[in-house]
Amino acid sequence: MRVMITGVAGFIGSTLAHRLLDRGDEVVGIDNLNDYYDVNLKKARLKKLQDKNRFKFEQLDIVDRPAMKKVFEQNKFDAVMNLAAQAGVRYSIENPHAYVDANLVGFVNILEGCRHSKVAHLVFASSSSVYGANTKLPFSEHDNIDHPVSLYAATKKSNELLSHSYSHLYGLACTGLRFFTVYGPWGRPDMALFKFTKGILAGEPIPVYNKGQMIRDFTYIDDIVEGVVRVIDKPAQPNKNWNGNNPDPATSYAPYRVFNIGNNNPVKLMRYIEVLEESLGKKAILDLLPMQDGDVPATSADTNDLHGEIGYKPEVTVEEGVPRFVDWYKEYY
Repeated sequence: MRVMITGVAGFIGSTLAHRLLDRGDEVVGIDNLNDYYDVNLKKARLKKLQDKNRFKFEQLDIVDRPAMKKVFEQNKFDAVMNLAAQAGVRYSIENPHAYVDANLVGFVNILEGCRHSKVAHLVFASSSSVYGANTKLPFSEHDNIDHPVSLYAATKKSNELLSHSYSHLYGLACTGLRFFTVYGPWGRPDMALFKFTKGILAGEPIPVYNKGQMIRDFTYIDDIVEGVVRVIDKPAQPNKNWNGNNPDPATSYAPYRVFNIGNNNPVKLMRYIEVLEESLGKKAILDLLPMQDGDVPATSADTNDLHGEIGYKPEVTVEEGVPRFVDWYKEYY
């Protein structure tokens, strides 16, 4: 199978590319290598991939319409995994235009490429942040998500809406994956685990928002990637029982589907920090801060659909996953 992965130099993209290459697929990776965080980390991820057969890298931006059109014309993709996006809830408050460009304009370029080149399955990264102001836990794909609390979340919901329209109009099989707080080796420096580790090792205070009263469905990178691979292999199908009088947001009469990928085992933020302290052998200095704009106090994934339809359920605990990250961090830095 030939798969396009956008955002291939990113955390999830690079890990997914290794997994697909190791099982014998061809991967064409797209990335603009922007400087939202340390470009050297992106290049290091990329170097590990470029040592492998059946991997081809194209440095370009998904916002570049002519360049994306050319990539689709030159390759016959069986599947596309769109992970390229401007990430981060908090940064979307500072730089909204970056999110409109990458997450909306760039996503339409992906949809158009898939439509015109008859891609069999488009899988794309959504986010747990789409649940916004919802408070019923665990978050279910079948719940309404009309109240995002950040522009980032709004762009991710927009991706789901845009892809449904293409699924309806052109029969393009589309599956959206709502990722829940992904962590692990080769992770993103703007994520809490990275910041906490760096701060604790340096003996500096670490920022703990909402004074630590947060719960997150931390999901280990290998669990995320295993779920993604299984979804790629199973294109979305129409739901024959879908009813417009009682519309189900997670499915459709068109070949469209949305899944949560989370650990389904939410952990208190303070417990997460405790495990990190144990792994580092050093106590943290906590800077207890109020809740940040755009953030939510708790996330928890209902993964019954993922388990029932894809046959997979994430299972790595933070007690297993955090030490693996620490081992990688110490080796890399």
